[in-house]
Amino acid sequence: MAKKESKNDNKVKKHFFKDFKAELKKVIWPTPKQLVNNTVAVITIVLITAAIVFVLDVVFDLMNKYGISNLQNIVNEQFNSEEESNTDSNAEGENTTTEGQIENQETDTTNSVEETSSEETSNTTVEENTTTQQ
Repeated sequence: MAKKESKNDNKVKKHFFKDFKAELKKVIWPTPKQLVNNTVAVITIVLITAAIVFVLDVVFDLMNKYGISNLQNIVNEQFNSEEESNTDSNAEGENTTTEGQIENQETDTTNSVEETSSEETSNTTVEENTTTQQ
């Protein structure tokens, strides 16, 4: 049976290469002049596309550099002027604290209480260890 399969494979391979050769004969190959013209057309289109992408890249970069940056500066100036007006009113003696500042103060107090209690427990543990060793 192995011999029959190998013969069939050889026939298929020979048939494939015959068909391949027949198809290549049917292809209409371009003349050298057509080949040069088509190559020049492809290279020209690629260069034009590259130039368009480059110009768009430069334009968007400049818009980002001058347009958006200036807009950010305007917003920052307005935000800073609002902060300055708030600090001026605080300097006049008004007591204004934000909720975030109050939460930070509460957290700091809680942390210091926790640190103190953890230090006390570690001290008592050390004292207990020394008494048991003696």
